[in-house]
Amino acid sequence: MYRFIQCTLGHLLLISAICTSPYTFAADNLVVISLDGVRWQETFRGADPQLIKHKEYVRDSEKLVAAFSRETMEESRQVLMPFISHTIEANGALIGNRDNHGDMQVSNTWWFSYPGYNEILTGKADPKINSNKLGPNPNITFLEWLNGQHEFAGKVAAFGSWDAFDNIVNEQRAGIVVNSGFDHGTHQPQDEQLQQLNAMIDELPKHWHNVRFDALTYGIAKHYITHQKPRVVYIALGETDDFAHDGRYDQYLHAAQRSDAFIQDLWQTLQSTEQYRNNTNLVITVDHGRGSNPDDWKHHASPKATSGYLDYLKEFKDGIVGSNHIWLAAIGPDIKARGQLKNDKPLYQNQIAATALMLLGQDYKQFNAEAGQPLMMLVE
Repeated sequence: MYRFIQCTLGHLLLISAICTSPYTFAADNLVVISLDGVRWQETFRGADPQLIKHKEYVRDSEKLVAAFSRETMEESRQVLMPFISHTIEANGALIGNRDNHGDMQVSNTWWFSYPGYNEILTGKADPKINSNKLGPNPNITFLEWLNGQHEFAGKVAAFGSWDAFDNIVNEQRAGIVVNSGFDHGTHQPQDEQLQQLNAMIDELPKHWHNVRFDALTYGIAKHYITHQKPRVVYIALGETDDFAHDGRYDQYLHAAQRSDAFIQDLWQTLQSTEQYRNNTNLVITVDHGRGSNPDDWKHHASPKATSGYLDYLKEFKDGIVGSNHIWLAAIGPDIKARGQLKNDKPLYQNQIAATALMLLGQDYKQFNAEAGQPLMMLVE
């Protein structure tokens, strides 16, 4: 079903003048996936030679090198995240390879998770979003806004490994399905598969007090998608960031590879389902970057954050340099197959919400006139 983004010109309403965009959008559905704190370096270079043999961050360097290290960076990135680096690069677009004239950044002044997710979902950095423990988000996300539109009502859902997503999306106000942290899947059908996932949430060790394993998040999200058939889905995977904070570069790499495998499996599932086949755009991004050296790769924070909220990092007076650098990948019927995109001027995280709405044929200015502009290079 093809739609045009339309904007009615108020002063010409009497003659029903319509201004239509030159862009036609084919897909009725959208999936947005975020990978918490996955660096652009691994995405475009593969495993980091500085870290893959580091005694402090790796338990078995010989095994890790065998799994992830190859002769060239291109080979290394393809073995780490093959779906993103091969399938999406060949059939879609990637932004943010700073080795290849790609520059994408956060526009918020904090460079950590809640501000980043707020920026992704609302299209605008909010200086008042200055903590990961803020409580319900006062800002409206594009998910909430879409749910208020008749054609999307009841067809929007969000899933997150971190238990903060009920606040980030503001579940109570938004009125959409939000399943995060250690929530059970409560949707129908309560079949054997979903019951097993719910049992594992209770029975598996809780490695972190507020983040469940991504396999559980993905399993519940996939079950919901295949049975409830939503039109818009947001999935936030989190293991990569938590393993990085733990100083486990080996587990960070394994988590990134699993995330890529989940994305591949979801894409194949979508293409085997009538509602979604050739009718769904997929956007993948991150909430923030990380440091680029062995002494700071575990962390992410701006100078403003290290001097305040994250003062345990106050030794880093310039913040964690480079942790504002992010990346994005996209594939689908409306995404031009252009591979790695180059840009002369920086692109920003605040453009993702408008891009999501554009891909659904919606006018982002009706959502938030102050949001960053859509990433037109994905569709032109």
